[in-house]
Amino acid sequence: MRKIYLVAFLCSGFLFAAAQEPTRRDSLQGGLPFERTCFDVLRYDLNIKVDPTKREILGFNDITFKVVQSTKKIQLDLFDNMIIDGITSKESGTLEFKRDENAVFIHFKKTLEKDKTYTLRFSYHGNPIVARNAPWDGGFVFKKDRKGLDFIGVAVQGTGASLWYPCKDSQSDEPNLGASIKVAVPNGLMNVSNGRFLGSKDLGDGYTRWDWEVKNPINNYDITLNIADYVHIHDAHKGLDLDYYVLRDNEEKARKHFEADVKPMLDCFQLKFGQYPFWEDGYKLVETPYLGMEHQSAVAYGNQYKKGYRGMDLSGTGVGMQFDYITIHETGHEWFGNSITSKDIADMWIHEGFTTYTETVFIECTQGYDAAMKYVNGQSRNIRNDKPIIGKFGVNREGSGDMYYKGSLLLNTLRHVVDNDDRWWAILLKYAETYKKQIIDTPTVIAYFNQETGYNLTPIFNQYLNYTTIPHLEIELDNNSFQYRWKTDEPNFNMPIDIQIGTKKIRLQPSNAWQKSTESITSIKDINVFTNRFYIKYN
Repeated sequence: MRKIYLVAFLCSGFLFAAAQEPTRRDSLQGGLPFERTCFDVLRYDLNIKVDPTKREILGFNDITFKVVQSTKKIQLDLFDNMIIDGITSKESGTLEFKRDENAVFIHFKKTLEKDKTYTLRFSYHGNPIVARNAPWDGGFVFKKDRKGLDFIGVAVQGTGASLWYPCKDSQSDEPNLGASIKVAVPNGLMNVSNGRFLGSKDLGDGYTRWDWEVKNPINNYDITLNIADYVHIHDAHKGLDLDYYVLRDNEEKARKHFEADVKPMLDCFQLKFGQYPFWEDGYKLVETPYLGMEHQSAVAYGNQYKKGYRGMDLSGTGVGMQFDYITIHETGHEWFGNSITSKDIADMWIHEGFTTYTETVFIECTQGYDAAMKYVNGQSRNIRNDKPIIGKFGVNREGSGDMYYKGSLLLNTLRHVVDNDDRWWAILLKYAETYKKQIIDTPTVIAYFNQETGYNLTPIFNQYLNYTTIPHLEIELDNNSFQYRWKTDEPNFNMPIDIQIGTKKIRLQPSNAWQKSTESITSIKDINVFTNRFYIKYN
């Protein structure tokens, strides 16, 4: 990976899959056959023991689900290197199952009736995949802290949550009623997971179990564990509980570092996107042995208490050194990705484009419009325009890593198409509130913005999301005036663009056909195109 593109793959399994054609395994993980759509997951109750020495997991997941269509067979998922110890239900006792790659097809003795709720216990054990370089490839991270104590985390977005626990491994379904995560670890260590801490219990065998409860729906890949010798720092902000779990040696620096960004960030994001979506579960930052991940209500933090991205400004402007990138970006995902979730990872720009834009929003809240425009346009240096942002559907494939920066610049462009900041912020706030805790897709996003702006933005979305090129504005001298047009892959493309001639600001309405201006100029250099407001190619 080239250094400037590191963040473009943050929180994804992109590198793992990009060079491979979809396989049967990918279709089983990414597809939605009847065996998946016939039931709706209501709740996970995960209860496991983690042995750091053996790097082993042992336990079960109680999966509660509602039947949508009567069936005798359903599909769950668990990576095929993990061993299934048995699957049982109250109604049928021991259940038969058949493995196909990472998919587990479970056969019931009696038909599961529509609209009824059932619970099965999926027991398992094994050694989960160890990540080579988390979070860019999925798996567990087993490290030691400075005192030689275990420091363990997991990051699986893109690769799949079924890497370490059995579940319906699809973004199309979340446990509507939340989850409990109970993790036993060696005495002297702590486990921190999503949601609220319910208490710990010494099991009498050298292990202590730490119990956590999630009240909200949660993405499979967001469910997490974090094992270390943690110190707990508690704070609150305007009624929201703030909890930080950091390595013991880092307590003092963590207190100072998080104080600088967290409260201003929450004020900004709640102003622009609405109340923190997971209020009942609280807000946590948890120190991890890898860079970061948007684990819902337990945001993974591994930026080493530095400003920027590991002490670097990925925008190249200097503006990015005014805040901790991981704190801001990963918390932005609480609204975009964790609350509003894409049905298929082919639409992951719905997570990453909007979340990358939250960085610019935070800068504008704290440093003003000019700094925000400098930052967002600086991000363009990280765009490769290598392939479409939208990926392949049904095969667990994301699109280009440009979903981050190009997605953000698309939103900045739309803001200036609207050309009314009060209206823009109202539209963005309503978007976050309208689809709060929902699973959506790109057509839903486009329809919303078309409706709320009153414009047909579909050609704009299509050009940025489905093609590798960006709109090309061509302006040519025409006697004492000029003519102009858009050159695009998307047919019938229309997008306004702002220019300035002398002191006069003019809004052009170019299409794919040449149009002639009535403005007088002597040279193309007389025209200043506002390329800092619209992500385009000009002449």
